[in-house]
Amino acid sequence: MSQAVEERFGRYGGRFVPETLIAALDELTAAWARAREDETFQAELGRLLRDFVGRPTPLYRAERLSERVGRRVYLKREDLAHTGAHKINNAVGQALLAKRMGKTRIIAETGAGQHGVATATACALLGLECVVYMGAEDIRRQAPNVARMNLLGATVAPVEAGARTLKEAVSAAIRDWVATVEDTHYVIGSVVGPAPYPALVRDLQRVIGDEARSQALDAEGALPERVIACVGGGSNSIGTFYAFLDDPVELIGIEPGGEGIESGRHGASLSAGSTGVLHGALSAVLADEQGQILEAHSVSAGLDYPGVGPEHAHLRDTGRASYFPVNDAEALLAFRELARLEGIIPALEPSHAVAWLLAESGSESEDAAASASRPGAAGAGAQDGFDLLCLSGRGDKDLDEVIAKLAEIDG
Repeated sequence: MSQAVEERFGRYGGRFVPETLIAALDELTAAWARAREDETFQAELGRLLRDFVGRPTPLYRAERLSERVGRRVYLKREDLAHTGAHKINNAVGQALLAKRMGKTRIIAETGAGQHGVATATACALLGLECVVYMGAEDIRRQAPNVARMNLLGATVAPVEAGARTLKEAVSAAIRDWVATVEDTHYVIGSVVGPAPYPALVRDLQRVIGDEARSQALDAEGALPERVIACVGGGSNSIGTFYAFLDDPVELIGIEPGGEGIESGRHGASLSAGSTGVLHGALSAVLADEQGQILEAHSVSAGLDYPGVGPEHAHLRDTGRASYFPVNDAEALLAFRELARLEGIIPALEPSHAVAWLLAESGSESEDAAASASRPGAAGAGAQDGFDLLCLSGRGDKDLDEVIAKLAEIDG
């Protein structure tokens, strides 16, 4: 990894931030460039990923799901990583980097709470102060994760502005960072924000795809035909996709379709957004005709964000990856379907990817007949290939919300 840390992905990315943050971003860029080439740092990070996080996570052949969709499906089990999601890969790496930089205070934002829990966990491990900004609506939706963060010693700071979800939490964290940049590091939770964050977070999450590629070759003697992952900000998906960029493998990202693209209440910035600046980077965003950022909507707190990482926008424009929306009802039904088929309770975020796979193959969940159709489904998949799907997290955090929403669907 001797190349420079990327600032741009095609025309996307860059830095659109207050002048007070430029020095901190320069410091972070230089620190990461050194750390990723430093054998001592990489050895310590590798040890923590192995002994603390529990890597490598398994690549699991989901037999009953495979029977349902008519092709072999492997799940990359990030739900089995410590804290229950892929977020811990990035949190441990950034916290270790922050300590190397002499920072004593960590701030973070969170939507579904998993990044907040992961950051609080890493800070407890390394003895760092931790403040997590979280929208008040997400605090309501994700009470179990709020309790976990408090138990781990983090301060959860509620954000009451706007929609009281992830976008507002990011804005509050950035305001904090501007005022405290000397001793504080901002652990951004996805491949969003100003450079170097999109590349930094991708580098820390690419362990998912690197492992999965090797595991797929061991299991099948071949690469998957399709690699599928959900996309909110986009860290689990870019982390999975990155190892396959130079391979003849189809890359498929699944966005939150919310109540339907036509309703305007969704989070599908790649499928139905425009180009604009959000939280320091140029990318695909949800914005009105005047360029004002719109509120996103998703039943999944972790996908409820009106933008996406700039590398995803570049992959879309170049045709290297395809992105499709899945609506709330489909994701909820897939959540239940995977639990019943495989004994795995997924987070709502990857449930969107499972829903796309079920519908695309013509094998929707048994009770999904009434769910809305989506643009982009390609019809039944070929029978000779196999799919690799990133199961980015477990669903404990979503149970109360899902049970209530499924009761509404079931009538």
